Amino acid sequence: MPLHSTLASHAYLTHAPSDYIDGVFRPLHGDAITTRDPALPSRVVWCGTPQPTHAEEAVAAARRALRSWSARTMEDRRAHLERWREVCVKHAARLSAAISREVGKVKWEADLEAKIVAEKVLITLEDRVLARVAGFEVAAGAGKLGICTFKPHGVMAVLGPFNFPAHLPNGHIVPALLLGNTIVFKPSEKAASVGQLLAELADEAGFPAGVFNVVQGTAPISARLASHPEVDGVLFTGSFPVGRRILEANLDTPGRIIALEMGGSNPTVVTAKADLRRAAIECARASFATTGQRCTCTRRIIVEDSIADRFIPMFLKLASNLVIAAADDCVPAFMGPLITDDARNEVLRAQESLAKRGRLLLEATALDRQGYFLGPGVVEIDRFRLEEHESEIFGPFVQVARATDLDDAIAQANATKFGLAASVFTNDESEWREIFAQVRAGCINLNTGTAGASSKLPFGGLGASGNHRPAGAFAVDAAAYPVATMIDSAELTIAQGMCVDERFFV
Repeated sequence: MPLHSTLASHAYLTHAPSDYIDGVFRPLHGDAITTRDPALPSRVVWCGTPQPTHAEEAVAAARRALRSWSARTMEDRRAHLERWREVCVKHAARLSAAISREVGKVKWEADLEAKIVAEKVLITLEDRVLARVAGFEVAAGAGKLGICTFKPHGVMAVLGPFNFPAHLPNGHIVPALLLGNTIVFKPSEKAASVGQLLAELADEAGFPAGVFNVVQGTAPISARLASHPEVDGVLFTGSFPVGRRILEANLDTPGRIIALEMGGSNPTVVTAKADLRRAAIECARASFATTGQRCTCTRRIIVEDSIADRFIPMFLKLASNLVIAAADDCVPAFMGPLITDDARNEVLRAQESLAKRGRLLLEATALDRQGYFLGPGVVEIDRFRLEEHESEIFGPFVQVARATDLDDAIAQANATKFGLAASVFTNDESEWREIFAQVRAGCINLNTGTAGASSKLPFGGLGASGNHRPAGAFAVDAAAYPVATMIDSAELTIAQGMCVDERFFV
């Protein structure tokens, strides 16, 4: 019996566990990477042993394909991405099944992620997005024409996360391909089968050989891609410690584009002038969506003292009544399991530590069933202070603190080294303006929770959350660089038709 037919992924993968290099699936034997269904850990989803030589071969294939791919017209590359969108729509159910099976998402959330993979193409092709990398021409002095042209960086390494294993890497891949780059994608080792499925869909979409490559691996493969001399850009989503290592590995290569999205410890401020019911519902949703495994999840709630005794019980009641189940349970669940038992234990260790410093309002406990299920946890602390060794608690756990007034709430909201997302609940416009002006974050929401970004907007953070390379609608910024050209009027015929119809893309 073929290896892949014994795995839980066999229903949605058509190839045995493989890398995808230069348009060819390269089987991986062994079990150095083994992913399991977080809801039923006895069920192996994918297994294979990474081959370090495959990373080298994938980069070489992407380099060979770069010249012809970047030389194609913009319309030609656009047509390939339209085909990618069609294939993703066609196989959305396969992709959703893979996401549920391997990372434990409940069905509604897996379906949503599968849907937005295809939608990313349409968003990237919108005029307002492409306008960010549209060239232009100006009069540049006596008898001279100035032209700005955008060119692709080259070979781009995309290092993906497990929590949105299809959507987040695709958010980098689509703009990069459109602008003429080639891709080497390394999925999270916790979501290997989803990464392979993206390779199978790309193969069906008919990208030219070498344009889109997938290599499986753990940290050593990521490190090699992040510092490979033939890689021109690294597009990463993950934790701050890994992002820091990527920056360190590139201290001597300032010309290599590095785009980092590294999570957050996101605050929500609830003022005395908020709609408390709305605030409680949104805080519960944003704190525990994806079982707390979103970089935009609310980690810290700051509530004005005058309404805290009303707000906190409302929030606790909602948190304690969330439905937790597996995708296979056929119930309308809000939360599924955590990705691994280690991830669950990390949350429990954080809870134990914080409970010694505060008051445990709702204890996060493991569910009495198979799988890495964990109920929500809430602790009230004295106040939020900037901590030298602050880390993100990546699970269904939130801290609550009281603020004496608006200034105190703002100070506590900014008491973090992260700066990805923040939310404000108030019906007072002047309060909103004051908090918006002073809170430091890349996404600041009003009367809606921190979790749930729009791909039609920029997505990125400050501080330990990112390096000013926002994804979302601004992902095109990291996919091309501007080139300035001065042309003497006597030589204008040379520049005639210089990609003007292609928006100055080369």
